[in-house]
Amino acid sequence: MTELWRLSASELADLVKRGDASAAEITRSTLERLSRVNPAINAVVREMPEEALAAAAEIDRRIAAGEDPGPLTGVPVTVKENVDQAGHPTTNGLRIQRDLVAASDSPVVSNLRKAGAVIVGRTNTPAFSLRWFTRNSLHGHTRNPRNASLTPGGSSGGAAAAVASGIGAVAHGTDIGGSIRYPAYACGIHGLRPSVGRVPAANFTAPDRHIGAQLMAVSGPLARTVADLRLALAAMAARDVRDPWWVPAPLAAPAAEKRAALTIAPEGMAVDPGVERALRDAAARLRDAGWTVEEVECPPLREPARLQLVLWLTEFRRTGAAVIGKEDDPDASFVFGQLDGLCPPCGVNELLDALQQRVTLIREWQLFLERYPLLICPVSGELPFPDLLDVESPASFRRVIEAQLTQVGLPLLGLPGLTVSTAMEGNVPVGVQLVGRRFDEAGLLAAGEVIEAGGAPPAPVDPA
Repeated sequence: MTELWRLSASELADLVKRGDASAAEITRSTLERLSRVNPAINAVVREMPEEALAAAAEIDRRIAAGEDPGPLTGVPVTVKENVDQAGHPTTNGLRIQRDLVAASDSPVVSNLRKAGAVIVGRTNTPAFSLRWFTRNSLHGHTRNPRNASLTPGGSSGGAAAAVASGIGAVAHGTDIGGSIRYPAYACGIHGLRPSVGRVPAANFTAPDRHIGAQLMAVSGPLARTVADLRLALAAMAARDVRDPWWVPAPLAAPAAEKRAALTIAPEGMAVDPGVERALRDAAARLRDAGWTVEEVECPPLREPARLQLVLWLTEFRRTGAAVIGKEDDPDASFVFGQLDGLCPPCGVNELLDALQQRVTLIREWQLFLERYPLLICPVSGELPFPDLLDVESPASFRRVIEAQLTQVGLPLLGLPGLTVSTAMEGNVPVGVQLVGRRFDEAGLLAAGEVIEAGGAPPAPVDPA
């Protein structure tokens, strides 16, 4: 019999609802997997076996009473350590926040519980959730389970490493500059950055964030199958008015024309041959399924990337720069210094100009997506980076951020983005990014399933 921890979220929920497995059995299987593989990868930095087993027992009680606990009934999940979960510290990878214990759940965590998910642990993130690599001075270094010489991605590196190694079928992640999409790519799984307003989220252990983060930061799922992303999104996106940005948009959308744009190298960014092969292969899989795919240039990303840094760094300089020195995390200090040098401080007029330009760019992108409901583009210009490349030197940092153009540029636009794992280049994962219209996650997921079906869906791996 297949070990329960290997199964998808969809399979696990069906087993529990049919009475063919209990939530407690699934939870024990996942906790055993966690204890076996987590020491090698350090993906989960806060385990909660007693809470998990208690939650599973409650689900089994409800099933026995004839209730339906929800779409994620009995599914083991992890939660990133930068969102509030009642009774646990919201560290965000910081020593100075190790005692910042949440009194209540973030809306996204509440929604996971309401959907019947069983939270088995909290996952690692770099200090301040600041990088595409995952190491901090509080919890240490997370490793990529597919290839320890590569970054697991960041900032949801612990989330991606957990799912890739079978510690939960679904992971919660956050994304303001690629923190879901890039770790999924690096660990060879799938990850969805929803539209801004789709998934309610808020942290009550801290003041509300300023306008840049309000317009760009989202929570979303990582999983080993696209079907599981759909299931997790439905759970995460449930109504919660504690997030004023939440939009009651329907999850199902009218079927769009099967028409896609393919952009290999947006605005001339350098693209590795392995990345180009993955993009052309994904386009071919869609064509084989009856899609029309045209190779064209997409709208600008360099200006959105620049404005993203303006908005985000304006907030961080005010609220976070002072604690960079207090936390004294070497990686965070170096990365912030590099970002600070790329984007000089601005005044209120420059901030207003950035917000004005954002609207113009969104209009251009919406007109493009009216013609092409789907864009296929790189997740990154490079295959997953050697681990800790960004802190080797200023030149290495510039190499990293140039390759991440699509990661940084897209959040400014509020659009959904989906990373689909497509293959391995030797022992290095590779995949593609799909971009769609606002609140058309359904269209992205449908296209993602076509691409996924052309290859082998990622399976859990033993850490390399």
